[in-house]
Amino acid sequence: MTEPGTKLSRDADLIVGTCMSVAQGDVVTIITDDAHTREAGALAAAVLARGGSPVVMNNEAQVRRALADMRFPMAPPRNLHQAMVSADEIIIMTNLEWANRFAHVSAVRESCANNAKIASVEEGIGAWELTERDIQEATQRARDAIRALTGAKRCRVTSAKGTDVTVSIEGRPALEVTPIKQRGQMMGPIPLWAEVAFAAVEDQTAGRIVVDGIMLGIGAPGQVKQPLTWTITGGRAVAIEGGAEAQRLREVITGVDGADVIGEFAFGTSMKSPFGSPSEKGRLGTVHFALGDNHNAYPGGKNVSALHLDGNILDATLQIVDTGRFIVREGKWAL
Repeated sequence: MTEPGTKLSRDADLIVGTCMSVAQGDVVTIITDDAHTREAGALAAAVLARGGSPVVMNNEAQVRRALADMRFPMAPPRNLHQAMVSADEIIIMTNLEWANRFAHVSAVRESCANNAKIASVEEGIGAWELTERDIQEATQRARDAIRALTGAKRCRVTSAKGTDVTVSIEGRPALEVTPIKQRGQMMGPIPLWAEVAFAAVEDQTAGRIVVDGIMLGIGAPGQVKQPLTWTITGGRAVAIEGGAEAQRLREVITGVDGADVIGEFAFGTSMKSPFGSPSEKGRLGTVHFALGDNHNAYPGGKNVSALHLDGNILDATLQIVDTGRFIVREGKWAL
């Protein structure tokens, strides 16, 4: 266990206390891998200090195999599935890219339906220098944006690199993915990340998406070396161009049902999400789209796929077509 008073223990208490609000008697499932056992131990100690009952489950075998093979099944083993759906809180302290993909399995959806709180922990615990005020501000931006988007039908996203795409969110409720977790709320990374997400109406996205930030699922360690250009027609990526990383993405989605569909449209609201990591998708001024599944994680989503692959657009402009109102403008908050 981690010594009290260290930076790691303080950040662990921020996760357990502020973000997850673990209470006396709560049963907490902590999922980890070999690289994060020390951090998982710090989280378990923080749960114990609040009177909860932590169970740490090391899922290294699945994490390692899934990172090596995009088509390796993401559904957890039966014993881990049961530990999730029986818990009051679920904290995932693993490789973050694996955790992002794991968010789209049925065990997560069932845990939310059981009124659990569930979140993955971002990299760098013990070195965040994060405050509760930072968390509150990112959460408030998300809620302000949701209010502005209530009843909206279409949004347009542009960027200096060439993105110009229109997406329909008609009839699709917003998903608030912020660091202070609520019971039954969809899984998301904590505590740096904050975003608003939608299940894109599956056959309505049209235009060009230029991914110049992170691109998950292709083994890229940070931001892409060369922008990836997706040409979208009728909600599907009919062309993906841009060098070796684009070739890798084409290889990953080829032959996978529903993997060419724009399933998610989302944007960040946090000033603390670091660039160059999976957390970048929660950074204020960025917009991301995902190819693949949206039925497990996003309200109203109908696309079923084994994959969910996010691509991030930097310094984006996001405008509500219905009202002309801007959410972000050239990477700056506009509300």
